[in-house]
Amino acid sequence: MALNYIFIGFFAIAFLIALAKFFVSGDTQTLKLVVEGILDMSKIAVMDIALPLAGVMTFFLGILNVGERAGAINLLARAIGPFFHKLFPEVPRDHPANGQMIMNFAANMLGLDNAATPFGLKAMQSLQELNPSKDTASNAQIMFLVLHTSGLQIIPLTIIAQRAILGATSPSDVFIPCVVGTYVTTIASMFITAAWQRSNLFNRTVLLGVGGVTAVIALALWYLSQLPKEQIETVSIVTGNAILLLIITSFLVGGLYRKVDVFGAFIEGAKGGFETSVKIIPYLVGMLVAISAFRNCGAMDYLVGGLKYLFSFFSFNTDFTDALPVALMKPLSGSGARALMIDAMKEFGPDSFVGRLVCIFQGSADTTLYIVALYFGSVGIKNTRYAITAGLIADLIGVLAGIWLGYLFFH
Repeated sequence: MALNYIFIGFFAIAFLIALAKFFVSGDTQTLKLVVEGILDMSKIAVMDIALPLAGVMTFFLGILNVGERAGAINLLARAIGPFFHKLFPEVPRDHPANGQMIMNFAANMLGLDNAATPFGLKAMQSLQELNPSKDTASNAQIMFLVLHTSGLQIIPLTIIAQRAILGATSPSDVFIPCVVGTYVTTIASMFITAAWQRSNLFNRTVLLGVGGVTAVIALALWYLSQLPKEQIETVSIVTGNAILLLIITSFLVGGLYRKVDVFGAFIEGAKGGFETSVKIIPYLVGMLVAISAFRNCGAMDYLVGGLKYLFSFFSFNTDFTDALPVALMKPLSGSGARALMIDAMKEFGPDSFVGRLVCIFQGSADTTLYIVALYFGSVGIKNTRYAITAGLIADLIGVLAGIWLGYLFFH
């Protein structure tokens, strides 16, 4: 239902604003921009997102099927079963979905977007098998999706690289604030969704699990913060890609050891990659086109202007408001938020308060609406229940944490 309101609302807002501009000032450019954006984004959603995803999906779902046949996914599921059983009580402890979800989270943390998406979509399909109501999101699916939209990542490599390209004095100075920001969003996502589902996470298993992950991340942050930028990038690239290659090789060797028909299993799993990519095209086109219309009509500028006036009216320090377009765009469009981040660094300078704050916003969350359309669309979920609301509340907490971190580190 939430997707219906968002889909219709974005087009209605775009139409009303474009029409108002035309009658008030004779502006025909906005109408043209909105329509051109609809056509361009329809093409981009298919040609630049869905079709390239098909190749990646085909390969990784094939590898994942080999890993399942070899027993690697079940082994991983049993290892993290006690912790995940508290987060996902509907999912049996030894169900393959547990292993697939942890692989998705691990790939995201390492910045391996191309691998994270196939693992995540496969996990969503496994959770759908347990879902008693096929067109309505289950609690487990919502918890998984909201955690995924928090965008937990240990090394924000693309942000650091972009700062280096734009001439920042110390491109990696946003490293710790970005990681802390996305970790706050992740923890908020977990407890907000659990509260909605009336699950008690204040138990020994969850607290030890969260404490252990926190300790590992803190240790990694401490180690990486001692390194120069070039070494941080090297560690990120080598670690992420080495782990991914290790997973692929381990699955193949494990399949051979367990006498699995490795290539046959790969082909069987790979067939689902193209089918899934085609299935999500309507969902991607619908959501991305609606976001494009909302953005091109100028609604985002009005929203930011209104917030800036509101904060100044209450005598708040408004230095952060010039960075808000990135925070507001991130739940809608990752590429849009990235473009706004670059524009802000060019306008204010990469070493300015705003230039650093937009990087924290960019690294503190993920594209909630895009992920909802992609993941729920892949299994035909139409009733998202409270998934979008919980995800956006967690995003808001991430934004507030980002503002606090920006003032703490750079103001």
